[in-house]
Amino acid sequence: MVAAINSRSKFGETEEESIEKPNYPRNILLLPALNSPYLFSIEAVHTNPVLPDSEAKTAELQRAFAMFNQVSAELTQAYEALQVRATSLTEELGIANGELRRQYREKEALSERLSSLLDALPAGVVLLDSSAVVIAVNPAAMTLFGEEMLGRHWGDVARSSLEPTLTVGEWLLGDGRVSIAESTLPSGDGKILLIHDVTAAHRMQAELERNQRLAAMGEMAASLAHQLRTPLAAALLHTSNLGQAGLSDEMRVRFSEKATGQLRRLERLIQDVLLFARGESIGRDVIEAGDLLAEAAQTVEPLMRERGLGFSVTDGCEGAVIVGSRKSLFGALVNLLENALQATPAGGKICLSGNRHGDSLSIGVRDSGSGIAREAQARIFEPFFTTKGQGTGLGLAIALGVARAHGGAIALNSELGDGAEFVMTLPVGQVESGAE
Repeated sequence: MVAAINSRSKFGETEEESIEKPNYPRNILLLPALNSPYLFSIEAVHTNPVLPDSEAKTAELQRAFAMFNQVSAELTQAYEALQVRATSLTEELGIANGELRRQYREKEALSERLSSLLDALPAGVVLLDSSAVVIAVNPAAMTLFGEEMLGRHWGDVARSSLEPTLTVGEWLLGDGRVSIAESTLPSGDGKILLIHDVTAAHRMQAELERNQRLAAMGEMAASLAHQLRTPLAAALLHTSNLGQAGLSDEMRVRFSEKATGQLRRLERLIQDVLLFARGESIGRDVIEAGDLLAEAAQTVEPLMRERGLGFSVTDGCEGAVIVGSRKSLFGALVNLLENALQATPAGGKICLSGNRHGDSLSIGVRDSGSGIAREAQARIFEPFFTTKGQGTGLGLAIALGVARAHGGAIALNSELGDGAEFVMTLPVGQVESGAE
C-alpha cells in the first residue's frame, strides 16, 4: 500500500489529489509512512500554491468593505441631515402658508369693506385706465351718468353730460351741479375721479348770499334814506328857484342843470342799490381778458389825462378767457379804476395789470394815493361806506359782488402813504373740452 502511494507521488499526485479522484472514496484517509523517503521530497511551492494571491484579494476586499462602510456612514449622515432640513422646511412652509392665508383673509375682508364703503359712498367714484376709458364705477356714479358709461371714453361721457361753470372744478350736470376731483393711481396706469353732487350746497350758498344782501339792506336803511334825501332835497331846491319872478334865462338854465345833475345822481344811487340788492345774473359771454383790460383802459384814459395822472396798462393774461357777464365785469373794473382816480392826486400814477397764474387770473388796479388806514380797510367793501365827500359808497360793494358771482374775489393791499392796490381774482374760463 505504501508502495502504491509512493508510486503515485512519483508521478506528481498527492493524497489530496487522490481523494478528489472519483475512483477513490472520500471517506478513506490515506496517510503516508512517516519514514517514507518521499515524504519531504515534494517542492514547497506545491504545498500552498494560491496563498499570496488570496491574501492580496482579501486585503483588497477588506479595503473595499471599509470604503463601503465609510461611504455608507456618510450617506446615512447626509440622509439624516436631509431629513432634518426637510422637517424644518416643512415647518417653515406651514408657517408661511398660515401667514399667507391670514394675509389673504385680511385682504379679502379689507376688499369687502372697501367695496361696501364705495357702494355706500354718496359721492361718485369712477376708475379710468391709462387710455381714460371707464373700467369701474360705484352706484352713485351710475346714478349721475347712467350704466352705459362703462367701457366708454371719459371724454365722450363728459362732452355728452357736463357743461363748464365759472367755478374751477365744478360742472353742470342736467339740472344739478357737480364737482370733480381727480388723482393719479400710484402705479401711473390710470386715474380715479371723485364726483360730488354740490347742487344743494350751491343753492344754499346762493340763498345765504341773498340773505346776507337782505340783511345788509336792512342795516343800511337809515344810510339809504340819508343818501336819497340829500340829492332829492338839492334837486327840489334848484327846481323851486326856477319859479322865481324875474329870473334871467342864464340863471334858469343854471338851476335847471343843477337840478338835473342831482336827479341823475339820485337815479344812479337807486340803480346801484337795486343792483346790489338783486345781485348779479351771470351770463355765458366768452371774454378775452386782454380785450376787457383794453376796453376799460380806453374808457378811463381821457379822465386820467384830464386829471394829469400817469396811466399804464400791463397785459400778462396770456390769452386767458373769462366766462360770464361782460357788462358786469366791465362795470366792476371801471368802478375800481374810478375809485383809484378819485384817490390819486394830480401828478400821481395808476397802473392796470392782468396776470395769469395757472387756472386763475388776477386783475390789479394800483394807485399812488395816500393809502387807506387799517381801520377803514375792514369796512371798505361795506355798502354805503365811503372815505370820499361824494359818491354812493356802493361801487366797491358792487364790484365785490360781481367778482364773487363769477367765482372770484377782491383783495386790498394798502399802507398809509404808499397808495393802494385792489386785486380782482377770477377763474380762467374752460370753454372747449374742459371735462376731458
